[in-house]
Amino acid sequence: MAGGQGSRLRPITDVRPKPMVEVLGRPVIDFVKDSMVLGGVNNIIVTTGYRGEMLAEHVKEWNAEDCSARINQESIPMGTAGSVRLLLDEITETVIIGSGDSVASFDVAALMEAHKRSGAKATMALWEVEDPSPFGIVGLSSTNDGEVDGQLREGYIRKFKEKPTPEEAFSNVINAGLYILEPEVMALIPEGKKYDFSKNLFPRLLEMGWPMYAQAINGVWFDVGSPQELIRAQNVLIQRRKELPFPLPDGSRIERGSFFHPTAEVSEDSNVEESVVAQNAFVGPNSVLVNCVLMNGSRVEEGAQLENCILSPGAVVSANVSAANVILGDGERLKNN
Repeated sequence: MAGGQGSRLRPITDVRPKPMVEVLGRPVIDFVKDSMVLGGVNNIIVTTGYRGEMLAEHVKEWNAEDCSARINQESIPMGTAGSVRLLLDEITETVIIGSGDSVASFDVAALMEAHKRSGAKATMALWEVEDPSPFGIVGLSSTNDGEVDGQLREGYIRKFKEKPTPEEAFSNVINAGLYILEPEVMALIPEGKKYDFSKNLFPRLLEMGWPMYAQAINGVWFDVGSPQELIRAQNVLIQRRKELPFPLPDGSRIERGSFFHPTAEVSEDSNVEESVVAQNAFVGPNSVLVNCVLMNGSRVEEGAQLENCILSPGAVVSANVSAANVILGDGERLKNN
């Protein structure tokens, strides 16, 4: 699912959909794609909406001898479930559905095994968080008709709650945006109507008593919906790079908690800490970067000092500029006043 705009990430998403925002120099959507391919998926369809033409070009590169990939462009926003329902005629067997705008890397094959073992009509990947209040939490039971046990990390889904207060929180596992569904579940989605998995379809399955299963996943998961989360995701991925389903590019390096792409040009007398310097990016002499993200082809000129900043592809920070908490869009230049 890759139809979202990512409005909270503007101006980064003014010219690209959220799934094409870079994380460690790669589009976000590639993380979920890699997990699916490693899990044995060999036929991938990306449902697109906003800026779908950019995704179409990117998805072409996924086609290989053992994997076919294409997009399906929706003409109007249909919601998460509604966008997938457009493919109903092609869904003739168990289908794996992933969110293309979250950084996620986990064992898809293990989730499929749990789905088959449980006899569920739908299975959901969960992620454990310390503070569940910004998310939708899920309550599990060891049986399909049992009471919620907040300590369970795997079991049958019995309850949902969006953005709970501390008093309302009956668990700290949240919907991670990866689902395994049987065709008869997809057939419940109404035609021609905006419809969501979490808001509409899954509560309906709960009311109908159809078995839904869930399993907390190990690996990596981030919702990169805001600039702060985008920076945090990059930093954590650098720390946990050995858990990623792909190797870092040959010649890349990690220093002072920072990732440097092999094609990046970084002056020796610059100071870069806990930042990402992606492909073809440039950091000039005597520059200081702390907790920043430099995307493809962006530039920081001599003597600039940046903290908590994001530079979109082609963006430039002029010499001797000092800035904090700034996001530059594609090709924008930040100058001294």
